[in-house]
Amino acid sequence: MDTEEQAAFFPATVMPDPDWWQALWPDPEGVVRALGVRPGMTVLDLCCGDGYFTAALARQVEDGRILGFDLDEQMLAAAASVCAGLENCTFLQGDAMALHRLLPEPVDYSLMANTFHGVPEQTALVREIAGVLKPGGLFAVVNWHARPRVETPVLGQARGPRTELRMTPEQVRAVVEAAGLRLDRVVELPPYHYGALFRLPG
Repeated sequence: MDTEEQAAFFPATVMPDPDWWQALWPDPEGVVRALGVRPGMTVLDLCCGDGYFTAALARQVEDGRILGFDLDEQMLAAAASVCAGLENCTFLQGDAMALHRLLPEPVDYSLMANTFHGVPEQTALVREIAGVLKPGGLFAVVNWHARPRVETPVLGQARGPRTELRMTPEQVRAVVEAAGLRLDRVVELPPYHYGALFRLPG
């Protein structure tokens, strides 16, 4: 899928430059621990991009398994390179709106980091995610706080999605709970992010 096609699925969502992304997220392992990822889990890294969090997830779950999923084959190739040597990672290319047909088995946990704000049909996507979670499984949305973009600088420049695309935890909750999941907790991820964790009943 080329950049134009990807933009149609996720408006205003592009991969950040590695320099400021690493400055913003210097401890990805600490982030996934804060989000409740535990050893032994099977985790879906949805819209995994270049694998920055995929590798951290793989190290955190230890003998668990990570499935990196993305629309873009080039991004998946980059993620596979980042995760080289981590034997608990596999990668799958496809449309997230068809997750229930594409995933080989249910997962304990699904992470969607820095992408949810750009999804056109958010509740429909969450229904797909709910369909691949085990009973009691978790879905985590990592989002930029709904602050003006000029107030979220990294390395001296305003970063992140456009101000009007940003979502509060309450807005995310309304969208996700409409698909049948229930808010478990909200975790602050300084300086500019939060993680909203939702649980599938049962």
